Amino acid sequence: MNDTTPTPRAQTRTWATVTADCMDGAVVQVRHHTVTLTRTPAGIEATVDGQECELHVAVSILHGADRATVTAETLEPAPIGKTRACELHKLMHRAGVPSGEHYGFAGAALDRPVYSLAALTEADARQVWLFLRSTHPQAAAA
Repeated sequence: MNDTTPTPRAQTRTWATVTADCMDGAVVQVRHHTVTLTRTPAGIEATVDGQECELHVAVSILHGADRATVTAETLEPAPIGKTRACELHKLMHRAGVPSGEHYGFAGAALDRPVYSLAALTEADARQVWLFLRSTHPQAAAA
């Protein structure tokens, strides 16, 4: 079976940039910057050389750099994917949770809306499983 589990997105990524400023074909200045972009609930935040800045400034530095090297990144937790989500659907079905209520059940376990079991993280899936076992004792035997 071909699993199309999406790769985790970067939560934070940092680049070291090098930009050569030229005049009449000669390099007159070389600028080095450290640019960090961070995904937050409010949107993407940017810092340049440790100082907060407008996102467009950081993106401009990245786009204008002659060389940009990723020096660090923090990834979001990986989703469980379709194969594991299918297993979770089967466990809920065997425990007696109606198929139309699987997302609502998972949402109740996590105290937030759930639109796809495949998008859950491993920690989320374990929490749903524990909730299933506590609310449907027959699930523990499955």
